[in-house]
Amino acid sequence: MAKSAKPAPNWGKHDHTVLVLQGGGALGAYQAGVYEGLAEAGAAPDWVAGVSIGAINAALIAGNAPELRVARLREFWERVSSGNPFVPPATLDPVRPAFNRMNAASVAIFGVPGFFVPRIPSPVFAPDGTKAALSIYDTAPLKATLTELIDFDRINRREVRLSLGAVDVHTGNSVYFDNQQKPAGVEPKPLGVDHILASGALPPGFPPVAIDGNLYWDGGIVSNTPLWYVLDDSPQMSALILQVDLFSAVGAPPENLDQVLERAKDIQYSSKTRFNSNRVKELEEVRAALGRVLQKLPPDLRSDPDVERLATACKRADVSLVHFINRRYSHSASSKDYEFSRATVMELWEAGLNDVRRTVAHPQWQDAKEPGSGIGVYDLAR
Repeated sequence: MAKSAKPAPNWGKHDHTVLVLQGGGALGAYQAGVYEGLAEAGAAPDWVAGVSIGAINAALIAGNAPELRVARLREFWERVSSGNPFVPPATLDPVRPAFNRMNAASVAIFGVPGFFVPRIPSPVFAPDGTKAALSIYDTAPLKATLTELIDFDRINRREVRLSLGAVDVHTGNSVYFDNQQKPAGVEPKPLGVDHILASGALPPGFPPVAIDGNLYWDGGIVSNTPLWYVLDDSPQMSALILQVDLFSAVGAPPENLDQVLERAKDIQYSSKTRFNSNRVKELEEVRAALGRVLQKLPPDLRSDPDVERLATACKRADVSLVHFINRRYSHSASSKDYEFSRATVMELWEAGLNDVRRTVAHPQWQDAKEPGSGIGVYDLAR
């Protein structure tokens, strides 16, 4: 494990450093590698937002002291990959796709250690309306793992802001559980292990989670990235936003049916990321245009309450949005998001770590760390 530099509370010159983590199952090991690289470079995010597996990684980060975070992430990913610990040598690379598919089939049949196990008897034999009837797998092992590895007292001391995306099963609306979001004068409700489980409750694999009388599923059903939540909550902030994407929007045309399924999954789960990035830039251009129009108004109109309100809305954000994208590797398959073998987890972790090292070594990295006027978008690890 690389030795991390001492975390810097004001890393770069923005007011905030925000880590945004997408959902993607086993691909979340890439996020853990990215975090190790950021810690190695001295980063200390003051806000972490996640959906699904991103919520699990986010809670492991926010729920531990800075010097323990990489170790806790590693402990989690080593545990969930312990069911298939064999790491094949490079000489077996030609058969890695078959090896990965067998590992994925093993996960579907037997589950993942410390994460989930199949329901026995099958949910088709459970009475309607019971929890056992609502999912193929039981996530009790994950609840035990998270309770062991996360300090919830630290999360609820709000030293780092934590936002976890879910969806209300009844209304279909996106909901974020946030340890700092609250109406004025009201103390935020504490976050617990159920809030993390709710963010990762992808049906029909995992059961909905009841919180305060409502049922919640995986937030990735509505949007697989928390970027929109971060920017809607704080549209005019000064922030270095580090977005870790587990599915790449750009990819080569498929050459067989499995690649068709894989490519479709990439497009499906990366589409909101692409839309949100474009929307951010479009809104910033509209703010700038409106500001220019207001400057053309005669002085006697500038004190009008409506004009003053518009002038406030024109204040531009100072945001650098830096992408770390898990791009397709040669032996990936359509089952890549539930292929938890040790070999693949290690590979993904190293890919994330190396992408951060390439990014911070890039000449444009210093530009990304400098606040500007408006939104800057960077993808420096290509």
